[in-house]
Amino acid sequence: MPAWLPSWVTPQLMMSMLVIFVVVNSIAGGALYLILLERRVAAWIQDRCGPNRVGPMGLLQPIADAIKLLFKEEYIPRRADRVLFLLAPGLTVIPALISFAVIPWAGTLQIAGESVAVAGATVNIGIIYLVAVTSLGIYGVVLGGWASNNKYAFLGSLRAAAQMVSYEIPMGLSILVLILTAATVHPAEMVARQLEGQWFLLHQPLAAIIFFTCMLAEANRLPFDLAESESELVGGWHTEYSSLKWAFFFMGEYGHILVGSAFFTVMFLGGWSINPFTGDDLPASGGLVMILLQVGVVMGKVLALIGLIMALRWTLPRFRYDQVMRLAWEGMIPASLFMLLVTSVYVYLGLCADGLMWTGSLGVIFLIWLGRPLVARKTAPNHRIPLAGSRFSPS
Repeated sequence: MPAWLPSWVTPQLMMSMLVIFVVVNSIAGGALYLILLERRVAAWIQDRCGPNRVGPMGLLQPIADAIKLLFKEEYIPRRADRVLFLLAPGLTVIPALISFAVIPWAGTLQIAGESVAVAGATVNIGIIYLVAVTSLGIYGVVLGGWASNNKYAFLGSLRAAAQMVSYEIPMGLSILVLILTAATVHPAEMVARQLEGQWFLLHQPLAAIIFFTCMLAEANRLPFDLAESESELVGGWHTEYSSLKWAFFFMGEYGHILVGSAFFTVMFLGGWSINPFTGDDLPASGGLVMILLQVGVVMGKVLALIGLIMALRWTLPRFRYDQVMRLAWEGMIPASLFMLLVTSVYVYLGLCADGLMWTGSLGVIFLIWLGRPLVARKTAPNHRIPLAGSRFSPS
């Protein structure tokens, strides 16, 4: 470092500031183009053209939408709680912006004999930080629905809160399964474990499925968008919002999608690893060209996951609310508890290093299949009522 710089200005500090600056601005601008991407994906699935009028291939459509929202009327309901009504959109966006701090986008860059981590912050408890911060986004949703003084918004916020509480449990258990498997809560070390062997997607496929499903539920994405189902609640918790405040809610939603995809990439897809099966992979450190290649690999996986999430939205129908709750409490929570128990036994017996963890996932699936007929169930909510003269009449 130059002699005229203070001693506390280190290469790691400068790299962290650069990563934070790039990521925060990428979220702000990327949310606009993710909306464009989703509209194009929806158009492709539905055999339509999609937005293609503003700019070449419609690439300036997000700019036009942003200008439109900027000049739209700012509306606040008469009897709304003004302070909380204005505060809620920010409480939705901020957790998405600060969650990225601990995501390792690449390995360590070698600069003048020093190793610099390509991340906003190298925190030993990074996984716990991610779980804690991402769960704060529900406060903006609940406050926005309650402060709007609208029954539809309030019902949407209650649904979101109940859904968040329900799906935080299996998500936390699936993360705990990964922590037991990797024996670390440091994101970079979790990637290093996968670089040395196999991706955790191969070790823990059931945990990956549970985590991905919970990620959809916590981001209020179809088929879990019960909090804003237009056919029932008009617009859910943001019914009374307009202009930039309404846009902030969507920025927070797409920010959480980016966070969840990056989190899944680090935990299950090996980060910047390109070989899911053996230890022959990209090095954990290198020069600028290697670091840029690693960043490209991570971003490619993140974009692939985002494309999958968008395709699921326009493919699957929306769950009913009772189905969402039943899936969490009767399906995913018992499955994740079984998976945690099996993983604990495998770790105790020292079988993790032998690449046999996938047999535990298969065993849990088999046990659930055997035990499901024994679970007591009430009458189905859509049972057929015997009406006289109908084909369902028993007479």
